[in-house]
Amino acid sequence: MGLIYGYDIYLHPKNIARALGNLAEPAPPAHAVPPLKVTLPGGDRLVLPFTSHFKSDPVDCSTSDTLELDMSLMFDVDDALREYAQTDGLGSEADGRIRIGYIYATIRFESLPHPGYASVECWAATTGMSRLFARSANVRKVFTDLTAESGGACCLFDTGDGAPEQVCWLNGEPIQETVSGSRFPDLRALVATWSDPEQ
Repeated sequence: MGLIYGYDIYLHPKNIARALGNLAEPAPPAHAVPPLKVTLPGGDRLVLPFTSHFKSDPVDCSTSDTLELDMSLMFDVDDALREYAQTDGLGSEADGRIRIGYIYATIRFESLPHPGYASVECWAATTGMSRLFARSANVRKVFTDLTAESGGACCLFDTGDGAPEQVCWLNGEPIQETVSGSRFPDLRALVATWSDPEQ
């Protein structure tokens, strides 16, 4: 099994619709698949330029704990993205950005570390893409910007192999800390810094 790196965003459940709308913004402008209609818990309805389990059938999450998405996203070129594109034979789009996909997303309406929060977990499909996620400042920027624009409390870079997560956004500020470091000895200490989701 290869590397599976990803970015995990934690936010209030009321912000999930906004986060998914923001996540659709860097999608390629020309859609190769029919739009995906999604009904969220609470009744919000969205149309997204992605698939779920590689299908475009409407998804009703009103009684579900999770939503699975398959996404292509556009990123501004940096050195890591340029190298990845050359290795994988990808060309840049007319606007100079590079399309990366599939990126998989799991939306949990009750996150694992704190049930009062939701999470948007975006992870790489291949080892090469995982290395890109680790190296590219512009990939990181897309996910930290998404956290900020969606009112998220925290964004973690997770290598999925038991290594400590890297905290790249926390309570409105970009930071570089590690879970298991002196500031956050464990995930519980990090979660304790998040605001009360009921406020």
